[in-house]
Amino acid sequence: MSSLTLDAEALYGDLLRGMRLLLTSYAEPPQLVGVASGGAWLVQRLQTDLGLTQPAGTLSSSMHRDDFSQRGLASSGQTLLPFDVNGAHLIVLDDVLYTGRTIRAVLNELFDYGRPASVKLVVLVDRGGRELPVQPDLAVARVALPASQTLELARAEDGQFSFRVQDR
Repeated sequence: MSSLTLDAEALYGDLLRGMRLLLTSYAEPPQLVGVASGGAWLVQRLQTDLGLTQPAGTLSSSMHRDDFSQRGLASSGQTLLPFDVNGAHLIVLDDVLYTGRTIRAVLNELFDYGRPASVKLVVLVDRGGRELPVQPDLAVARVALPASQTLELARAEDGQFSFRVQDR
């Protein structure tokens, strides 16, 4: 286990403030889409805290992963996009951005549903280590962790967020 301590609730507060600013750049509120599962949890809470009434979506990376043969359909939720993707302005949210491979996979999944007008990427934590040219439009925090460790958002039964850092 690592000694890294990240206050997920404080970072969520910063995310909420950042999202309020980002939303001011749109004439109409964009559709929020969370990457399963941490990003979807963030979207669920943001929808309420921002008072957004349009439906939000969830994107799964499972079917487009380049390591599908090793991972299969493990633990990722299903894609649910209860709106027309064509011509929509989307904000894709994820908990942790690392290599960029999950984002590549969810973008491939997204384009299976149509062609959005624009897509912005917002992440709670950017841990560097990119293997693909993917950068967030908004990253609340940046941390450095060794490749031997994973970082993921956890959600308690009461909805409170925390982070888990684990050795691979």
